Amino acid sequence: MAADAKSSTPAPAEDAVLRRIENGIAWITLNRPEAGNAITAAMRDQVILWLEEASMDLAVRVVVLGGTGEKGFCTGADLRAQAAGPARPEGAPDRATGDVARLIRTGWQRLVSAVLDCEKPVIAAVNATAAGGGMHLALACDLVLAAEEAKFVEVFIRRGIAPDAGGAYLLTRLLGPQKAKELFFFGDDVPAIEAERIGLVNKVVPRSELAGEVEAWATRLANAPTKAISVTKHLTNRALESDRATSLWDEAVGQELVTSTADCREGLAAFAERRPPVFRGW
Repeated sequence: MAADAKSSTPAPAEDAVLRRIENGIAWITLNRPEAGNAITAAMRDQVILWLEEASMDLAVRVVVLGGTGEKGFCTGADLRAQAAGPARPEGAPDRATGDVARLIRTGWQRLVSAVLDCEKPVIAAVNATAAGGGMHLALACDLVLAAEEAKFVEVFIRRGIAPDAGGAYLLTRLLGPQKAKELFFFGDDVPAIEAERIGLVNKVVPRSELAGEVEAWATRLANAPTKAISVTKHLTNRALESDRATSLWDEAVGQELVTSTADCREGLAAFAERRPPVFRGW
C-alpha cells in the first residue's frame, strides 16, 4: 500500500483502506467497519493520493468509493486518532489562532476537493450511515447509489459545531439554501428514500443489490468516452459558479479539447458506420 511521500502523516493501518483496479474500475473501500468507517488522517491522505493517481492512470476510467460492513459508509473523521502536531515552544498554548482553520483546510477540504477534482467519474456506494464529513464525502461524488438501510446525517449541530468538509458549498448547491439550512439546523437523520426524493441520491436499492447495481453503473462508465465525461464533469461542477459568458466559453474550449480525442473520432465513425462505438478512454 503506497503512502503519500509528501505527507508527514503515518501510513494507514494495514487494510484500513483498500484499492483494487479491475476492468477500468478503481474500487476504493474504507475498511474499518467496527468504527463505522471513520477516517483517520492516514486513511484520508491515502484516498487523496489514489484519487490523484486515478486522474493520471489511463487504465482507470471510473472510481467507486465505498465502505465495508453494515454500520457506516463513513461516519466522518476519527477524532480519537488525530495526528500529533509539531513541537511547540515553551509557554505556547496548546491551540493557537489559525490551528483549527489550517486543520480543516489541509484535511477534509482536501479530501472533498480530491473527489470533485478527480478527472474520472466517482460513484459513491453508500451501504449504511453517511454522517458529518462522511455525508459530504458521498455528496462530492458524481453519482450516489445507496442501500435502503442507509441514512444521511448532518451531525455537526449535535456536537455544537458548524458544518465543514465542504458541506455548505455542496448541500446548498444540491438542495438550495432553505432545505440545506433545515438539514444543518436540526441534524435529523435523512433516510435513503427521502434522500433520493430531495435529490441527494441518484438511486436507492436493497443492500443485497447495491454491489451489483454499483458495478453495473461503473461498467457503463468504464466503457464510455472517458475524456468527454471528464470535461462534462468539469463544466457541470463549474456551472453554478459561472456567469453565462464564462460558462459558454468553458463549454466551447471543452468541446474543442474533446473533439481532438480518439474516442470522439471513434464515436463519429461508429455513427457513420451504424455500429456500436468502442471507446478506449483517450
